[in-house]
Amino acid sequence: MILLSILILYIFIHLLFILNLSKTFHKQHHHLNRDEVVTGISVIIAAKNEEVKLPVLISSLAKLNYPKESFEVIIVDDNSTDETFFIAEELILTFDNFRIVRAVNKRFEGKRGALDYGISLARYGKIVITDADCIPEANWLRRFNENFTEEYDFIIGVAPFTREQLLINKISCYENFRTTLITIWGVYLGIPFTASARNFGFKRKSFEKLEGYKNTTDTISGDDDLLLREAVKNKMKVGTLTSKDSFVYSETKKTFKEYFNQRARHTQTSFHYPLKQTSFLLVWHCLNIAFLFSPLLAFINLYFLLPFAVKLIFDLLISIQYQDDISYDFSIVETVYLQFFYEIFLIVHLFNAKFSRIKWK
Repeated sequence: MILLSILILYIFIHLLFILNLSKTFHKQHHHLNRDEVVTGISVIIAAKNEEVKLPVLISSLAKLNYPKESFEVIIVDDNSTDETFFIAEELILTFDNFRIVRAVNKRFEGKRGALDYGISLARYGKIVITDADCIPEANWLRRFNENFTEEYDFIIGVAPFTREQLLINKISCYENFRTTLITIWGVYLGIPFTASARNFGFKRKSFEKLEGYKNTTDTISGDDDLLLREAVKNKMKVGTLTSKDSFVYSETKKTFKEYFNQRARHTQTSFHYPLKQTSFLLVWHCLNIAFLFSPLLAFINLYFLLPFAVKLIFDLLISIQYQDDISYDFSIVETVYLQFFYEIFLIVHLFNAKFSRIKWK
């Protein structure tokens, strides 16, 4: 009876998940062709030792489909020890709306300090953030602008990884796919909990109302998630941006060591989520992990194979239904084995975040 009740709960939650996501993607796509009122947008990028990545980023930003007089790009060199500043300075010589500055007298440690300094220099009331190793789609700012006019205070965009054949890349991409979907669902339910700094925007007046990053210094990283936490506490309106031409792409880490270090930083931030968000994630992940390992109890009763079968079916349905919406193309075989890595690594990340020493660049 208990097993049946848990199965019904799992099926109900996942059906609700699929239904709500369908509504979100449909709503987003429905609004893409309406008349646009162009507003000024400031793009802020914190760069530390990014001399290799910056040329690609600057090239993609220069090609954005948005009036040049209505947006600016501020690259903040966060005390780089390579040629980041000088390379950026040379690359933006011909762009009047681009500038590179050094992060001087930062009010906060790490990346948030560089972003805070860049935002203080912004001339426009809408702020969009990305990272130095990213490539935004051409209509990136247009889609942000559309959502800003809907009176959202904070907007969470989608930031997929580019696909490669390395196992670590496949694991990262599948993790990103599942995290993106649960993030979008959390916003739909009114319990937003995470945002990617690779594709994140907010109104400057909303940022200032929160006193900027003042209350987000719980961890060395997590400036995006903790800023979102403060927005939630202050009952600000949070939206998502899910149209493909608003995506921002980047590469995954190349080694498992880099991957685990990155994920430990992100997981450490989750220790500081509000109770409602933490409870939401605990229910979701505990159910999925329990169903994944349920066959271990098959020696007690063969019915314990049923939860695993149900999970497998839903994972396949979710991949088939939404992977193209997030620019992924996992095969059936990949979906089956990558869910093992995904769920097991959630536990690994938790322990790493709890007991490892986390470092920024």
